[in-house]
Amino acid sequence: MDDYQTCPKCKTTKYRNPAMVLMVNACGHALCESCVELLFAKGSGACPECKCPLRRNNFRVQLFEDPAVDKEVDIRKRILKEFNKRQEDFPTLREYNDYLEEVETIIFNLVFDIDPTNTNKMIDNYKKENKDITQKNRNRQSQEEMELEELLEAEKAQQCEKANLYVNAELEEKKQKHKAREKLIDELMFSDADAKSIVASHVQATSALAKEQPKAAAQPSSGVVKSSKFSSGIQIGLRGQHTNSFLPIPKQEDLPLYRYTAPVFDYDGPPPPPIEKLGKLNYFANIRAANITERAGGYTEAMSCCRALQEALGGLFYSPQLTHKTAVLATNPSTQDTDDMETT
Repeated sequence: MDDYQTCPKCKTTKYRNPAMVLMVNACGHALCESCVELLFAKGSGACPECKCPLRRNNFRVQLFEDPAVDKEVDIRKRILKEFNKRQEDFPTLREYNDYLEEVETIIFNLVFDIDPTNTNKMIDNYKKENKDITQKNRNRQSQEEMELEELLEAEKAQQCEKANLYVNAELEEKKQKHKAREKLIDELMFSDADAKSIVASHVQATSALAKEQPKAAAQPSSGVVKSSKFSSGIQIGLRGQHTNSFLPIPKQEDLPLYRYTAPVFDYDGPPPPPIEKLGKLNYFANIRAANITERAGGYTEAMSCCRALQEALGGLFYSPQLTHKTAVLATNPSTQDTDDMETT
């Protein structure tokens, strides 16, 4: 943490000088703003750490604590400006994925200075071979950004207009309440009618006015333009427009209900003692007792002992001849009668 906040040239730290601003360039090594002005007073110079030629105009404020992250961000932006192909520019998805992997390999090599000479040659060859496609995608991207900015501006204007409508509606409601209050006071002062009837009629008029105001607020103003897209460019109501385009759900035939059949377990061995009687038969003598944590999860030493006995006794009565004969009887039951006749 202290190394990231220290200028490698003048050794000034952020602790001693809280106003210090670290700046980075293409090589990824940080320098404080004072050292940049001193070392690059003529406009260009070499990095004091890697001796890489740098220009003063290319220095920018370090955004992350680790200058290597700023270096990667800068390299990624610079590479993606040239390698801006899209999926529709490739005949198959496999080729597009290989292209993305190649781009990430180039960025990785530049970030960690792995064979920079050949990597830069590869970038130059790509620029020459794909100049037209790169320019076409740039124009397309700028057009999409302009459309997105227009949508954002229209959405912002709509929100401002909606806020103004709410403000005007609140002011109008306050005026109506003020007028109704003055009207009630005047009637109570100068009218000869009963005061209770005057108050009751005032309450009815106020409640009727309160019911009409939500209806008027729910109706859109004639000057408000409804947007057909979200700010991201997705059509509004897309789901409702394409609901009928899905295929109908196929009707399923009436099938018989499922019936459970117990699985056949070929143990081929003497049955082990029941798990409840293992402790009484002293089977736990040479088994480690379960600790508190294991018992909390439901494990006991009887489980491992029973499993060990099953694995030890299982298969002791196994016979290939009997297994073959059982399989033959399962496939052809009529052979059982033949075997009985031969035995007789």
